[in-house]
This record gives sequence, structure tokens and C-alpha cells, in this order.
Amino acid sequence: MTQLILEPTATAQWHALVSEAEVAAAQTLDETLESYLVFLLMRFVARPDLANRALAIDYLRGSATQGQLQETQLRDVGDLCLLLSGMYPQQADRRLVQVSYYVDLGRGAYGQLAERLRHAGAGVYQQLCQGFVALMDVLQAMRSLDGKPVMAPLQSLELWAETGSQSAWQRLRAQTDALPVSLDNTRHKPH
Repeated sequence: MTQLILEPTATAQWHALVSEAEVAAAQTLDETLESYLVFLLMRFVARPDLANRALAIDYLRGSATQGQLQETQLRDVGDLCLLLSGMYPQQADRRLVQVSYYVDLGRGAYGQLAERLRHAGAGVYQQLCQGFVALMDVLQAMRSLDGKPVMAPLQSLELWAETGSQSAWQRLRAQTDALPVSLDNTRHKPH
């Protein structure tokens, strides 16, 4: 059983948890992505209502708007897709989609922001788009720190085949002696 260590602030507590998950996922996030993830987790704790949103509709609305409203709406879509794919991948089954749906939608939202914004934040959104799968892997590792698997083996296979997730690959390797092989290399999107 893991020993509970309390940090002096909520930010420090989230940072420690993200750092532990990075080690568990064998991922090293740069300072920008690590900080973004910490503050995303803190923001989501204060707004659990966001999980009930129709993300595709929010994405379309965000794409059709401009300015600060567009940034807020598309950022929320990207953030929620990141949280759902990382912390709550079982939501995909409930909504009759694959986890990669959230990956594609979230990357698309962050990618649009990176292309459309004309300020310094565009670079952060480009990093979020490119590092989406690594961030998702860290969140899934965080969710699995209690020793319970975050996904069923078939979900892990689909996620690995669709996104190239290294954590999904490691879960597959731990569950079987077989070596999964991707038959379709056109699916991995560079964004």
C-alpha cells in the first residue's frame, strides 16, 4: 500500500501526484506541460459539471466563434477530452465511442487554437496538441496508482493501435506474452 504524503498546498499536492504518475508512466513532461496539467486538475476539481457536456457540439460552437470566447470554448473541449481520456476512459464505453475519439477531438481543439491564436499562448496549445497522448498516459498512470487497471485489455489494444499510447502498450505487454502489431500505419495523426 502506498503511503499518503501530504504537501503544504493544493498545488504542491497535485504537482507531487503528477510527478509520481510521470514516473509510473515512464514519461517526462517539460515544465510547461507539467504545470498545465497541475492547474488543469485543480480547475476541474472546482468544476465537476464540465464532464456532462456534449463535447462535439462545444467543439463546433468554439470553431464558429472568435476571440476570447473561441479560446475559452476550444480550451475547455481540449481539457475535458484530456481528462476523459486520461482519468475517466470508461466514459468512452458509456458514450459508445472509443477513447481515441477524445484524443482526436482534444488534439483538434488544441491544434485549432495553436493555428488561430496570435499571442504567446499559441505555443502552449501546440505543445498540448503534440503532447496529448503523453499527457493522457500520465493521467492514466495517476488513475492506476492504486493498482487497479484503468482500462480493459481490449481498450488498451484499441488505444495503442489508434494513438500509439506507450502506456497502453505497456499494459498490453504486462497482460500477455503476445506481441501486438499495428496493421494500419495511416491512423497515427501528427497534428
